[in-house]
Amino acid sequence: MTMPTHIVAVGGIVENEQGHILLVKTQHEGWVFPGGQVEAGENLIDALCREIKEESGIDVEVSRLIGVYSNTGTYKWHDGVTDVPTKLMLEYTCTAVGGQLSTSEEISDVRWLAKEHVLDLIAEPAIRTRYQAYLDADGRINYIQN
Repeated sequence: MTMPTHIVAVGGIVENEQGHILLVKTQHEGWVFPGGQVEAGENLIDALCREIKEESGIDVEVSRLIGVYSNTGTYKWHDGVTDVPTKLMLEYTCTAVGGQLSTSEEISDVRWLAKEHVLDLIAEPAIRTRYQAYLDADGRINYIQN
């Protein structure tokens, strides 16, 4: 039997004191919520805090799990050659508690947006779906497979 290979990733919908939402602009996916892969030996919350800090410069307090997203489709990495394994994304709400907005090697722009303007920047359908699920949250954890 071959052991399965999955990427485990975390993402955060981060709000500041004004209720604005943090977005980061990536090279390949455009505007998204900060997050990324969990590294070996790292727990989910530490990974999320690290990824948000690396991508945006913002320190957060993680509030609660709001979504589980399973990407079981096969596709190629940005290089057009490498197969990407299936991915499990766990999404949390977070509150900004410090830091200063900053970019990184992966991120070309970072900004806070009023909730009603977030979808004006997000083009990726999966990210739009995740944000709408956040807006429509009723206390349950969303599960979406694509």
